[in-house]
Amino acid sequence: MSGKFAEFIQAEVLPLVESNYGVKLSNDPEARCTMGNSSGGSAALIMAWYHPEWYHRVITYSGTYVNQQWPFDPETPGGAWDFHERLIPQSAVKPIRLWMQVGDRDLLNPNIMRDDMHDWVEANNRMAAVLKAKGYHYQYVYALNTAHVGGPARIQTLPEALEWVWRDYPIAK
Repeated sequence: MSGKFAEFIQAEVLPLVESNYGVKLSNDPEARCTMGNSSGGSAALIMAWYHPEWYHRVITYSGTYVNQQWPFDPETPGGAWDFHERLIPQSAVKPIRLWMQVGDRDLLNPNIMRDDMHDWVEANNRMAAVLKAKGYHYQYVYALNTAHVGGPARIQTLPEALEWVWRDYPIAK
């Protein structure tokens, strides 16, 4: 729950991709998207949340918007659960366009912590509710009869996700 991963991608990975493959990647945050499954989904949102100057578009499947952070950080004591618990509700709207999917049979990990912050379906439902309340551009797909990062659901919805997240690109200034 910090900008460190996005900073690593920006400083190390993207320059390496450009030099190794002879491409020039855009620095325009409207032209950049980050995507992930499970913990990679929360990492994708974390990248855009802490560095909206780099990323405006996010796609997540079974986003781990639960308390999986370790070690403990007093700034975000609930890990990614804090997105829907307090970060999004208590912050100004950021220029993030988010497409997210979760399955009705996604993970419930009521591990030894018993903190009520380890239900992937509940966490994604709460994310959709706070995004709506704050007026974010978001799309939420709740897939029936699918589990964590369900392959068939992902195969069926990825074209829609890509189309939706890039809709209206480029945004008129």
